[in-house]
Amino acid sequence: MAVCVVFCSVCDARENSEDRPHIVLVMADDQGWGQTGYYGHPFLKTPHLDDMAAHGLRLDRFYAGGPVCSPTRATVLTGRTHERTGVMSHGYPLRLQEKTIPQALAEVGYVTSHFGKWHLNGIRGAGVPILSNDERRPDVFGFQHWLSVTNFFDMDPLMGRRGKPAGVFEKKRGDSSEVVVSEALRFLEEQLMKNPNAPTFTVIWFGTPHAPWASLESDRDPFAKLSFQAQRHYGELVAMDRSIGALRSGLQKLGVADNTLLWFSSDNGGLPNKDFQPTVGQFNDSVDGMVPLRGSKGTLYEGGLRVPSVIEWPSQIEPKISQFQAGAVDIFPTILEVVGLPEETMLPVHDGVSLCQLFDGESSERNKPMGFRWNGGGAWIHGRYKLVVLNTSKNPKKSKQNKESQELFDLVADPTESKSIAQEKPIIFQNLMREYALFSASIDESMLGRDYPLGRLKASDPEPKRWTSDETIYTPFRKVFGEEQKLLNELTKPTKSD
Repeated sequence: MAVCVVFCSVCDARENSEDRPHIVLVMADDQGWGQTGYYGHPFLKTPHLDDMAAHGLRLDRFYAGGPVCSPTRATVLTGRTHERTGVMSHGYPLRLQEKTIPQALAEVGYVTSHFGKWHLNGIRGAGVPILSNDERRPDVFGFQHWLSVTNFFDMDPLMGRRGKPAGVFEKKRGDSSEVVVSEALRFLEEQLMKNPNAPTFTVIWFGTPHAPWASLESDRDPFAKLSFQAQRHYGELVAMDRSIGALRSGLQKLGVADNTLLWFSSDNGGLPNKDFQPTVGQFNDSVDGMVPLRGSKGTLYEGGLRVPSVIEWPSQIEPKISQFQAGAVDIFPTILEVVGLPEETMLPVHDGVSLCQLFDGESSERNKPMGFRWNGGGAWIHGRYKLVVLNTSKNPKKSKQNKESQELFDLVADPTESKSIAQEKPIIFQNLMREYALFSASIDESMLGRDYPLGRLKASDPEPKRWTSDETIYTPFRKVFGEEQKLLNELTKPTKSD
């Protein structure tokens, strides 16, 4: 089904760069659906994100691109479900043949930049500065400027910047979220001074609240009665929320807030480990970041896929709360319509829809089902019904199912996915199974490169590497990275006050 190409009044085609809005995409790392003040978290306060939600389009049924990190990042940049892009799971590299948002926007005059976590260059393990000779660094995919890290990062990060010789890094001081927002705002100010009429596209991908956690004592203080891990976990989220406030305030000071589309989301559901429970000794299936949803990061249930999301564009979007089914897969087609670029800007096989229809008013139902395939299993959401197909094989590269691993849920009547209704609704179940099978078959074709102009893959993509064990261009700097890891370990240790 094609993406909507009839422009709504808010998203009228903008042919001149001066008429096009600034665009800022912000993404948390492992923030669960319920980890916001506006969803009533029992401990965590997020006043700045709450204010953004109160003044923007709050998407209460927004889905990540996948249940773990790299897949969602690939989906955001391409508008395609992640396995089509070669990003099977965390740490897999994005294929060089993909078409991305920054590439499309740079061609029509946007200044594009990336700040923070990347995780699309095929390297796993703790985050380290991206090298300027990395074959899959951000500028290869259209980011003209970047200050980035391979994976998650924390307090006082060591970062790599485009244009610096390989091995020349920048040591930053302070909370990681505040560091990247400060750097992004400084860059935006410089660009606006150079050319106030040039639109900008900025991506800020936080390392928060991915473990391990290192947060300021003042940010931990409100949670002093909670467990050591919870204090640091929530402390990171407090700092991230404050950085969102600084970003919004900074856009106001620069005079561009009214004409800036600011989009916040998270890359996947929150974490399942017992250390993430609010108090020591709580062992139950309701992880605080996903309550009341079932599941967590790494699962295909709502708690693993559904995440907080808000779009703020003061001059164009009236505040509202939407229950429309939306997701990371819709970001690229939405931006295309906002900017006035044709659907053909994306690869011919893509999976999202434009959300511009929500800017003016509510659409009753998504006109295109949403699918996920991950770790040998999958999920398919069509209207109110969701199919979950779990992989019973211990090998994630082999897909094996049985009747017990195939579930159907009514997300309207049962949003917590407490009871499968596959037997009660056999016709709906079989219809969704057929639809999912077609979706899965199309992914198989994409994985062979059928969607690319060549009709095949140019070259084989590398398996994910761990810089700590594999010979890569990062190996010569292992000692430097090891020293940084020691510093981080000290920051994450309990103190006398804990």
